[in-house]
Amino acid sequence: MTTRPTGPPTARGDLFDPDCPTRRLLDRIGTKWTSMTIKVLSEAAPEEVRFAELRRRMPGVSQKMLSATLRNLTHDGLVARRVQPTIPPRVHYRVTALGLSLDVPLAVLRSWAEEHMAEIDAHRHRHAEQDATDQG
Repeated sequence: MTTRPTGPPTARGDLFDPDCPTRRLLDRIGTKWTSMTIKVLSEAAPEEVRFAELRRRMPGVSQKMLSATLRNLTHDGLVARRVQPTIPPRVHYRVTALGLSLDVPLAVLRSWAEEHMAEIDAHRHRHAEQDATDQG
């Protein structure tokens, strides 16, 4: 049996520890909405993008989900938020340098997904057919 050290988290963390900060961060940045938001804002960098424009560029995202995603990205320092005090207030977002650095690994992951999606779909289709046969 392997034991893990106890005490304060290390700088690198332990992905297999449920309380690991790295694990919590991967949970936040591993969503499709985070990936899309970082991509849209990175493509616009260094310019800002208003909330409504972000929503238009991300088909399928709800206002609630985009708000939550932007709040998390802002809290993590990946996105900066600026409120223009008008009526109604205009809210602008831009990717930070830290967020821009995240776009690189996310772009690699998107590329991998695009390259392998047909193969993965074929596997899923075969398993779905097998499951239907097994249940029938």
